[in-house]
Amino acid sequence: MTENANGVKWDLTSYFPAFNGPEMIKFRKKLAADIAALQKKAAKLPPLSGKTAGDWEKLILAAENAATRMYHLASYLGCLSAADAANEAYQAEEAALSALDAEYSKFLVDLLRAFKDAPEKVFAAFIKRDRLKDIAYTLKRVRERARRTMTPAEEKLAADLSVDGFQSWDRLYSKLSSKLSFEMKWPDGKTETLPISRWRALMSDPDRRVGRAAFEGGNKAWETIEDSCAAALNALAGTRLTLDRRRGIKHFLDHSLFNAGIKRSTLDAMYKAVHRNLEPLRDILRAKAAAMGRKGIAFFEREAPLPLKDNKTYTWEEGSAKVAEAFGRVYPALGAFYRKFEADRHLESEARGGKRPGAFCTGSHYIKEGRVYMTFNGTLGDVNTLAHEMGHAWHGYLMRDLRAWAAEYPMTLAETASIFGEHLLAEGIQGDPAVPEAQKLIMLDEYLTGAAVTILDITVRFEFEKAFHEERRKGEVSVARLKELMTGAQKRIFGDALEPGGEDPLFWASKLHFYMAGVSFYNYPYTFGFLLAATLFRKFKAEGESFLPKYEAFLRLSGSDTAEGVARRSLKEDIGRPEFWETAIKGLSEPLARYRRLLEELKTAA
Repeated sequence: MTENANGVKWDLTSYFPAFNGPEMIKFRKKLAADIAALQKKAAKLPPLSGKTAGDWEKLILAAENAATRMYHLASYLGCLSAADAANEAYQAEEAALSALDAEYSKFLVDLLRAFKDAPEKVFAAFIKRDRLKDIAYTLKRVRERARRTMTPAEEKLAADLSVDGFQSWDRLYSKLSSKLSFEMKWPDGKTETLPISRWRALMSDPDRRVGRAAFEGGNKAWETIEDSCAAALNALAGTRLTLDRRRGIKHFLDHSLFNAGIKRSTLDAMYKAVHRNLEPLRDILRAKAAAMGRKGIAFFEREAPLPLKDNKTYTWEEGSAKVAEAFGRVYPALGAFYRKFEADRHLESEARGGKRPGAFCTGSHYIKEGRVYMTFNGTLGDVNTLAHEMGHAWHGYLMRDLRAWAAEYPMTLAETASIFGEHLLAEGIQGDPAVPEAQKLIMLDEYLTGAAVTILDITVRFEFEKAFHEERRKGEVSVARLKELMTGAQKRIFGDALEPGGEDPLFWASKLHFYMAGVSFYNYPYTFGFLLAATLFRKFKAEGESFLPKYEAFLRLSGSDTAEGVARRSLKEDIGRPEFWETAIKGLSEPLARYRRLLEELKTAA
């Protein structure tokens, strides 16, 4: 486990001394036995009442402990398989863990049964018990979920059918899309067949000729499976709508909002703010287009950086120091945390073959430690990714001493700390006189592009998915209609910042997020997190270090209340007002003005 110019290779021995060593085998066997016992006891226990309260308390405490250990094992295996993606032994263990998780879910069905019809007075007294009051919010959510369930027999049947029915559409999509290849016609005339995994990166190439060739070749490939994609999309939504009716869930957004920990009125307030401020957001894309001598961009190139020359690459030591300095300058506690995190080798950043692409933060409440995974190739974007993931790690660290079930927070709040970390880095770079103006422009380009994507692009996805579900209630939606819904959403949201003919009618087919069986509307929480983090950072800049205790309180509360409750209790803010969200959007005007100035200076210098 070493550190070199290419990054750090992490140390996982605090999870287990060795993979499939005696400690891990003993841990796994004990966990499986405990889950089996848990399931057996719960199945025999009558619903929650004054007489059974003591027995259900014991089972809940045992379940919390088992879940903590299961997530510990999952985190460990996730780390191993990411760093060595071809290792079949790791893959086999992950498959075995999925089966164990399915067994644990059967206990949850019985817990839902126990809570569903319990008298309010009995339940209220139950969650005030000394050993349960710290997780009262989580137990209230379990009860709320219980009220939206079918009978236990129907729920178990639905779980069994899900494996070979509902989830099989997700697997089918993954299998079809992973085998897809496309014809790439390079600007120099060369043509080659490439796997679809190369497609998105090529569309975002700074050379727009490369991006357009990739887009056109890739969409021809997606057209060959558009009927299968439409069938999968219709089946997934149709199954959800059917189950919602049987569970008494009135609107297709209700389940997503419950998981997000927000009210419908809060979501509506956020989108009211977005729609009020579409023009300032479109200005970001217009500025990019103008820098290329155009009036608008194509949808496929929304994530592409400007073709700016940047010969600067960073060694790991340089990139890591930049993050440490930026954090330490304005947030000393976070800076110190990062230095120790790196010194303890809780970080995997080494550039080497065999690693899975992407970046993530994981952790184990069992050992109260976090881990960050990425591959550091020396770009400024890699430095930004490091800051993002360390923001997640700091969030987990601040919650390390809470109960496991009081430390689970929704996706709407998950991105707050990570994007706050990005803001800290950007502030450090923009304020550092040693950083060349060209580097600052590249950083601004990345930030503003990310803002436009996270707000405009994500809003397109939300608008499309909402319109699709409305029509799916009445019957299956055709391929032609799916294309109309998608291009319509793109035109409405991007406006004239989208060049004529620049739509992507097959985005509904190529975007994996629409086909995830485990979650619907995997879109708006990103916008929510981005805008919330931006607002928090503006408060930090205005109040200075006196704001940090409020920020840390906000993060610690994120698993103990709704998003509205967390904001109200820690920040004295009402996030149900459109004006709250407008603050962040309007705050983009200053970096956009700086962006335009730097572009003009670069143009003049040329």
